[in-house]
Amino acid sequence: MTTFASPAQGGTGLALWKVEMAPGSSGPRHAMDTEQVWTFLTGSAAVDLAGEALAVAAGDTLVLPAEVVRRMSSEGGFTAVVASPTPSRAVNPETGDHVVPPWIA
Repeated sequence: MTTFASPAQGGTGLALWKVEMAPGSSGPRHAMDTEQVWTFLTGSAAVDLAGEALAVAAGDTLVLPAEVVRRMSSEGGFTAVVASPTPSRAVNPETGDHVVPPWIA
């Protein structure tokens, strides 16, 4: 993750960051308490969004609603730019624990 804008950098209402997922990787299963907008610049990803399988590729934009469990994976890797309102917290669906990811803080 590479942060472009966040409250820690003086932003007041929006966080913006770049995600670079390595080939053969997947992110954790989680939900966010705010909406996120993902724009894929390179590569492709498989997204499990509340049990619905989505395929996204370079040039696609995906709006992920708040409070919906998701997980992304990629066989070939991808780069995406993500925007989210702040504050924004990740939620572990198994434990209910909340955490503010450092790239959003």
